[in-house]
Amino acid sequence: MSDASILTRRDALKSAGAVGALALAGTGTLAAAEPAKKPLRIGVVSAAIRGKPQTRNGHTWSFCQYLHPEFDFVAMKKHWPQAFESFQKHYRNPKITFDVLPFPDTRITHYYDADPTVVQPYTEVFPGVQVARSLDEMVKEVDAIWMGDASGYGEDHFDLVAPGLAKGLPTFCDKPIGGDVAGTRKILEFARKYKAPIMSSSLFRHQFGMEAALRMRDSGEFGPIEYITATLHSRYRLDSWMIYGQHPVWSVMTLMGAGVDAVSMYEHADTCHALITWPDRFPAHVWYGEPFEKFEYNRVTTHFKKKVFSFTPSIEGSFDYGHNYEMFRMAATFREMVLTGKEPVPHQEILEVTAIVQAAAKSLTEKSRLVKLAEVMA
Repeated sequence: MSDASILTRRDALKSAGAVGALALAGTGTLAAAEPAKKPLRIGVVSAAIRGKPQTRNGHTWSFCQYLHPEFDFVAMKKHWPQAFESFQKHYRNPKITFDVLPFPDTRITHYYDADPTVVQPYTEVFPGVQVARSLDEMVKEVDAIWMGDASGYGEDHFDLVAPGLAKGLPTFCDKPIGGDVAGTRKILEFARKYKAPIMSSSLFRHQFGMEAALRMRDSGEFGPIEYITATLHSRYRLDSWMIYGQHPVWSVMTLMGAGVDAVSMYEHADTCHALITWPDRFPAHVWYGEPFEKFEYNRVTTHFKKKVFSFTPSIEGSFDYGHNYEMFRMAATFREMVLTGKEPVPHQEILEVTAIVQAAAKSLTEKSRLVKLAEVMA
């Protein structure tokens, strides 16, 4: 693969079309499955934050809205005016469909929140969605589960996904998939027990730049990856690291793979640096607390032997367009899993991301020593 043969972001999105846009993605499965003969019924579940409901859970409103064909802008402006412009200009703009949307065979049929008093606005914005009175009731009526959590810690995730997994339903379980390593392992083992396909990952795994980096890695033309620096453009706190630190760690895991040996983390003021090491690879760096030059949210710099490739979520300078793309790609990858039963993310990668975040927190309490992943995986 030469530099000239690497599609530009604009050219790739123009020429890819319906199947090509998905086939270019290195982070999910190819769009090879035939559409379902009848609509796939998706049950959406909203997690809580320390027991309190997420009234406008962006990971159920924004991330999986691509799975539902109808949308009421009047209701959206009434219930979530802050997000109205983004939905109107980007997420539900009929001119921005990537030649794929709306999906021909998906529909959100049920929405569940442990607090039923916060559900009604969702059913107004997404016409036809029913309020599920219980998870046990919902899993009898759907073909797959999407459990979304914008800012929670994962302690309620097992209880929210277990009923669907026990019925073998394909399930998206938002990050952090478990509140700790034991919680993550419990969910993964439960899914394996009932042969339920499960997917969990950061949105960063589905960025257009990430897809390009994976194609460059797999081509072999630029040599192996020597090291990666993944940054998050926000101000760091330890409690935020446990949630949002998952994002840059997922970026590293997507490109480098599982098999991590140890993690060290150092913090200063509102910035932290984590060093992730493997026994057989160069280390990777994670910076949480990179200051904003302009809003990009994150940046990944991949140092190949012969080339340095850096990307942000933006496409052609537009963060909103790029953010729309990465959310669409994650929803498309979930749909493909539902259709094929093939999991797009290895369980070991999911488990190690949780372990890396936990090991980094442990490192902080022990003068930033390198904490073996085995210490928190036991």
